Amino acid sequence: MMNYSFREFFAFTLAEVLITLGIIGIVAAITIPTLVSNYKQRAWNTAATVFERKLEEALKTMNTQQVLAGYNSTEEFVNALAKYFKITKICSNDNLMSCFENKITWNIIDISNKTESEEIDMSSIKSAADLGQDDWGTSTIGVQFANGTSGIIAYNPSCSEQPFTNQFSGTSCVSLVYDTDGFKNPNTFNKDVRGINSFLKSCAFKSGSTCFSASFKPDPITKSDCESQKTNLGIKECHYSTDYWAGAVKACGGVDKMATMAQIAAIANYVYNTSRIQAYTDTSGLTLDYNRVQELGFEISQNSEFYLWSNEETSDINAYYRIFRATYTGYPNDNRLRNYIQAVCIAK
Repeated sequence: MMNYSFREFFAFTLAEVLITLGIIGIVAAITIPTLVSNYKQRAWNTAATVFERKLEEALKTMNTQQVLAGYNSTEEFVNALAKYFKITKICSNDNLMSCFENKITWNIIDISNKTESEEIDMSSIKSAADLGQDDWGTSTIGVQFANGTSGIIAYNPSCSEQPFTNQFSGTSCVSLVYDTDGFKNPNTFNKDVRGINSFLKSCAFKSGSTCFSASFKPDPITKSDCESQKTNLGIKECHYSTDYWAGAVKACGGVDKMATMAQIAAIANYVYNTSRIQAYTDTSGLTLDYNRVQELGFEISQNSEFYLWSNEETSDINAYYRIFRATYTGYPNDNRLRNYIQAVCIAK
């Protein structure tokens, strides 16, 4: 007699396959847009960082060779810059839109609520004043760089060269709004559109009802300048010959127009996506959201961190600022000679 053995085979039913595919489709629909958005934001951030570093290198080289200052117009300066940073097209003040998009979207991030948006007509950006600077007496020029970045730039004839110091910041000589994608969408500020020393709108981001300017690295002022202005600016003591904190106070129009320690703590809570950070606390075990950092317009250093001056001066002639690192934030009380610390003003 022959013995037969039988094996049972199991398979998914059509209904189970369809249900599984449906679940996969739902998950993909939820996650893929976020992944694509994050990828685009990282690409814009990288492109902006590379562009700004190359521009700064070009300006530093011009400074060293003493060919940075002395121009009477933006066009003269741009023609000189083209020898150090390749420019493929220059557009006159009455033809800016041949180099730059006609309109951009300006997003105002409310770190305590939601984003507000408005449209800016870029054809009206005719002078440094339109870029948020004082009236430098120069017109804007449209430029297209060899790497595909386009921009609108104004030159400051008061720019001074410092060929023998490493404290130089060449971006104080120019005001620039640029687009890393040229004419491609989305043409949105803090996405593909960024600014250097430019303030198209007084309100770059807000917390509740308080608006803040775009971040900037202040130019220093001397001890004598500090002494002559300290009463009007609300500064208690002047000590340093190259005072970057006092320079920030001057740029903002007074101590009361700079961000407080509590306001900076609110910024910290937003960029770390937490509520643990207080005005006077060091906090670790965090994760810095670099997309949020650059969404607010802060410049990230080569060490992947940034620093922000507060309005608070200490009795030993130092000032408080907050450090923002990948997993840690703290509030040193340190000297006012540090040229890499950024500031934001309370907008008018």
